[in-house]
Amino acid sequence: MTGDRVYLYDSTLRDGAQTQGVDFSVADKSAIARALDGIGIDYVEGGWPGANPTDDAFFAAPPALHRAQLSAFGMTRRAGRSTSNDPGLAGLLAAKVGVVCMVGKSWDFQVETALGIELDENVAMIADSVRWVLGRDRETMFDAEHFFDGFKANPTYALSCIRAAYDAGARWIVLCDTNGGSLPHEIEAIVGEVATQIPGDHLGIHCHNDTGNAVANSLAAVRAGARQVQGTLNGLGERCGNADLITLIPSLVLKMGYETALTPTDLTRLSHLSRFLDERLNRAPLRSAPYVGESAFAHKGGLHVSAIEKDPRCYEHIAPELVGNHRHIVVSDQAGRSNILARFRDIGLDIDAADPKLNQLVETVKAREFDGYAYDGAEASFELLARQAIETVPEYFKCNSFRVIDERRWNARGELITLSEATVKLEVQGRESMAVAEGNGPVNALDAAMRKVLTAVYPELEDVRLVDYKVRILTPGDGTRAVTRVMIESALGHGDHWSTVGVSTNIIDASYRALHDSIVYKLYRDGASVPAA
Repeated sequence: MTGDRVYLYDSTLRDGAQTQGVDFSVADKSAIARALDGIGIDYVEGGWPGANPTDDAFFAAPPALHRAQLSAFGMTRRAGRSTSNDPGLAGLLAAKVGVVCMVGKSWDFQVETALGIELDENVAMIADSVRWVLGRDRETMFDAEHFFDGFKANPTYALSCIRAAYDAGARWIVLCDTNGGSLPHEIEAIVGEVATQIPGDHLGIHCHNDTGNAVANSLAAVRAGARQVQGTLNGLGERCGNADLITLIPSLVLKMGYETALTPTDLTRLSHLSRFLDERLNRAPLRSAPYVGESAFAHKGGLHVSAIEKDPRCYEHIAPELVGNHRHIVVSDQAGRSNILARFRDIGLDIDAADPKLNQLVETVKAREFDGYAYDGAEASFELLARQAIETVPEYFKCNSFRVIDERRWNARGELITLSEATVKLEVQGRESMAVAEGNGPVNALDAAMRKVLTAVYPELEDVRLVDYKVRILTPGDGTRAVTRVMIESALGHGDHWSTVGVSTNIIDASYRALHDSIVYKLYRDGASVPAA
């Protein structure tokens, strides 16, 4: 099958946002889109313009993507409206994207019951909408909602809906198992029939996981001829989720021999990408996740370990390094070196694998992760840790002390307010300076106070802003004495982003550590020099 190209379409930012307990910020959406772009996903769906303020803000200033195309999701024109007078289509076309994916009904039951319109009118809505969007210079996709239920009930009508979209010029016809109720043998048979009428290189598959078969169904559709696969990172999505691209991609490439835009190097970033998403969401990664979970290549003492030492193929279906994971021998941990060497390559740090400093860094990372640090979502902190171990990072400043005070009171207008005030004493080249600042919360106040001292010495910090702040309790059983992990995302005005992490039993101390790394990373990356004493 080598040579067969499969296109990957990620819908994490829309489908994934429907997951119970998941609430993406604009910063989250931008960071995830950039991460997807970085590994070579073909299409990144940003959301539904006009559906909510977050999606509107995202599309108003979308992130710059270099390998992926940004897509906007919406629906076909409403019944009784023309395409030129439909607010939904207008919102889609207003989005700053080159790709539009429109959903429409393909099950006669839903057309007559949910929409309450004639079957022919639904077909006309599909064709009109595709032609309208296509005429506005957008790559156009049609998402055939409930296609498999519709095909089982009335194959002639279901086919007429997708045929209308294809004949109108849609680049992709996406067959959606919307309620996740189909099984692999059904998907393969139906997609095979559809492929006799619509070429497979125009067919996509979008599966939900309500029977636990979303990945298997997607692979079955590809076997039957579909050449676009839609899914989400870590299988996010409403109800039981969507097809998990983190599992799908290596199965397509390593098991079935299909081509995607991902290079072998991109594949090694899958484990990091999976954990990166979990860190953004303040979720613990699933240890048993296929391919990328911490337990995916874990072996306990005994016969398994003995066999693994002779030949890993005895109990490992692939080499874990292919997807950026590593073997974990529970009774004698040998993990870490390959992962860290791969991360070094990502940041452009060249080091001999035999360098004793590497072993020391591996042990440092393990010790820090045991303490609660997580570097998959904090690349800037990892790079600083690595460079401090392998080379030298200048001491741009030293914090001799800081103090943060919160005051909750009634103001002159009778409003209940809470103010934070931070005092810092920072030392730069032996000279100590003190600054005081107020802020909207203790971290904002601390940041403002540090900047009062540092921007006078390092003006390149002027444009740095904090765009996201996340707190995760690592030991919830300890109550108010719990260990806390803080993740901070910083950015420049032109869109450059980096993330840092701090861990402590004191949330302000954890915040300071992350804030300190953010400032030092910016200075080091810019090649700032420490002023003479």
